[in-house]
Amino acid sequence: MTKLDHPVLIGVIGAAQGIRGEVRIKPFTEDPMALAEYGALYTSDGRRFEILDARAAKTVVVVRLRGINDRNAAEALKGLELFIDRSSLDDEELEEGEYFHADLEGLEAWDADGQFWGEVSGVLDFGGGDLLELRDEGKKPVVIPFTLAAVPQVDIEAGRILVDPIAAGLIDTGDDDEDGEDRDGGGDR
Repeated sequence: MTKLDHPVLIGVIGAAQGIRGEVRIKPFTEDPMALAEYGALYTSDGRRFEILDARAAKTVVVVRLRGINDRNAAEALKGLELFIDRSSLDDEELEEGEYFHADLEGLEAWDADGQFWGEVSGVLDFGGGDLLELRDEGKKPVVIPFTLAAVPQVDIEAGRILVDPIAAGLIDTGDDDEDGEDRDGGGDR
């Protein structure tokens, strides 16, 4: 059993596929087939899995794992999260302004006036762009857009992000009219 120093979630095992032990994996990688390129995958309890064969199938990747040879064994894996260590990810593949979600989690959020807004506890994506969840002890978590306007600076090495509290929606400016709609009609920039 191996415990990873800095685990990065890259997929979740779903249903069994067929009778020979294949499983469907929902990938969290930009390229779904990249799952097979990372080598060994690990679970949170330290189990190790090696992908022997992989093929894309709609929104999942169907894989054959070493040691999983029948449907019963495959079904027993349903719901397992699969991780790699952060050191397996190549920073050179990132473009300017791109970050691995795992690198953003744990960063402190400060504004230009020195006010602390919380720590990034998660990166969420519901299809409209990334959102950062900020948590501060004793307060309810808040979610802010991960845009250049709301988060003008990310400093991974210093362990912090700079937030614009107005652009991030952390401060109520009173610009909404009585029915809750933006005066300018809302929408994206």
